[in-house]
Amino acid sequence: MTINYEHFKEKLEQEKRLLEKELAKVGHLNPDSQGDWEATPSLVDKDSSSADENTVADSIEEYGDNAAIVNTLEKRYNNIKSGLDKIKHNIYGICQVCQKEIEAERLEANPSALTCKEHVNVDVDG
Repeated sequence: MTINYEHFKEKLEQEKRLLEKELAKVGHLNPDSQGDWEATPSLVDKDSSSADENTVADSIEEYGDNAAIVNTLEKRYNNIKSGLDKIKHNIYGICQVCQKEIEAERLEANPSALTCKEHVNVDVDG
């Protein structure tokens, strides 16, 4: 199989832009850690002692929700960046478990796939 690197590079870059927009809705880049996203806390009055306890509870819940969303999106975002890096180094489309080529239809459905269909349920992120 010959992989059309330009096709998948375009798909990955498009998805990266979309994820950056989604991440920006619930988080921000950590200025102390290059490429690390953090959840954005809800905007509650700085003086929480005078805030309604339901408002504070809602704010904490929203922050927890944002953190979960950021964690999920950031993992996907990092897989996309990894895929773009692999394209750059001409090693894109190789299963991280068996080192065989990832099926074209799998890459088409998920351009940042790390494994072939046989190893789809193997956790390669550790």
